[in-house]
Amino acid sequence: MPLDFCHPQAPHRKLRIPEWYVSSLMLDRALDAVVRRVKNLDREHDVPYLAGYSNDGKTIYIDRHMPRTMKYRSREIDTDRFLILHEEVEKTLIDQLGLHYLHAHQIALRAEEAAVRAAGVLWRDYDRFMQKYVKRIGDERLTKIPADLDLKPYRDEHDLDLLKRMQDAVDREDTPNGIDPTKVKRAIERHAPELRDRLTVMARRKR
Repeated sequence: MPLDFCHPQAPHRKLRIPEWYVSSLMLDRALDAVVRRVKNLDREHDVPYLAGYSNDGKTIYIDRHMPRTMKYRSREIDTDRFLILHEEVEKTLIDQLGLHYLHAHQIALRAEEAAVRAAGVLWRDYDRFMQKYVKRIGDERLTKIPADLDLKPYRDEHDLDLLKRMQDAVDREDTPNGIDPTKVKRAIERHAPELRDRLTVMARRKR
């Protein structure tokens, strides 16, 4: 063991600061490391749901109308870094581990939430601020979309919306003639975990 780093026999002295502070500090440093690794940040386009990434993952897109900061209790909070974290984590999980978008999104969302809380910001306040600038598919404000924007997340969002409408129809016993509601229900149940997780997120964002 190199003696210039620590004494091999003496006990390490415990830091006299709360563990939550150390954890928050380390998470903030980790977030800085992720942001520094972004090859290209583009804020010149309209992006559905605020942020996204290019097909090759080399560019992170943040909607051009999204403010770079939010005012919070007399502080200016840099929000770009949280969006970058979300998109980088999500894209990496999809491309490197082969995760389904809905699963990758859930992990990325929780990483984003942890980083927001570590910055001393309440998640509900952060989320409320973000929702003011969200543009959804079909929004007339989407006039300048990046040519290489990865569309997989948006296709999966559409599929989820379709599943939700199918579930509602089965619950109302309002399926078209010739369609067996039992088969529809069985098919929906195969996607139940993803559907349940995403509906939970959607419900939270409406509060």
